[in-house]
Amino acid sequence: MIKQLEIKLRPAELGDEELLRKRVLKKLRCKPEELKAVELRRRSIDARGKHPFYRLQVNVYLNEAPTAEPAILESYRMVDEAPAVIIVGAGPAGMFAALELIELGLKPIILERGKDVQARRRDLRAIQQFGQVNPHSNYCFGEGGAGTYSDGKLYTRSHKRGNIVKSLQLLVEHGAKSDILVDAHPHIGSNKLPKIVANIR
Repeated sequence: MIKQLEIKLRPAELGDEELLRKRVLKKLRCKPEELKAVELRRRSIDARGKHPFYRLQVNVYLNEAPTAEPAILESYRMVDEAPAVIIVGAGPAGMFAALELIELGLKPIILERGKDVQARRRDLRAIQQFGQVNPHSNYCFGEGGAGTYSDGKLYTRSHKRGNIVKSLQLLVEHGAKSDILVDAHPHIGSNKLPKIVANIR
C-alpha cells in the first residue's frame, strides 16, 4: 500500500532519515515493521513565519517495497545507421530534441553556429576582460544556448505541455544532483551546468 503524506521539518532536521521515519510512523500510527520505505516526492521551504520550515511531500510504502525505475539512458541504442534528422541549434530545445530522436531510433545531426561549451568559456572571458565580442561564440550563441552560463535555475510554466519529470531525470542522468527532482525551485548551478551540457553531447 502507498500513502501520500506531508511532513514538516525545521532546516536543522532536514536530511535526518531516522527522524523522518519517526514522524511518518507517528502520523500513520502504524508498526515500524510495516513501514518499508519513505520516498521524497517534493520539497519546498515555507519562510513566511518567524521560523522557516520545509514542507516534504512523501510517498510512504507500507508492507511493500518501491520498485526502482530503470534509467532512461538504458533504453537508448546506437543510431549510426538510422535515418538522419537535422536539428538547427544546440540550445536546450535542440539537445532535448536530439535525445528524443535517439529514443525513437533516429540519428540526430545538430547544426550550431557557436563553439562547444569549453571553447565558449574563453570567448566569454574575452568579453569580460577586454570587451571583445565574437559574434559566433558569446553568451547567446554556442553549445547549450544562452542559459549555459546563467545561474542554472530550471523554470517553466509549461507543466501541462509535456513530461517535465523526464527532462529533469535526463539532466540527473547526465550529472545534475538528484535534488532537482524534488525541489519546488530546482537549481543546477552555473559551475555544474557546462559539464552537464558536455555530457549530453
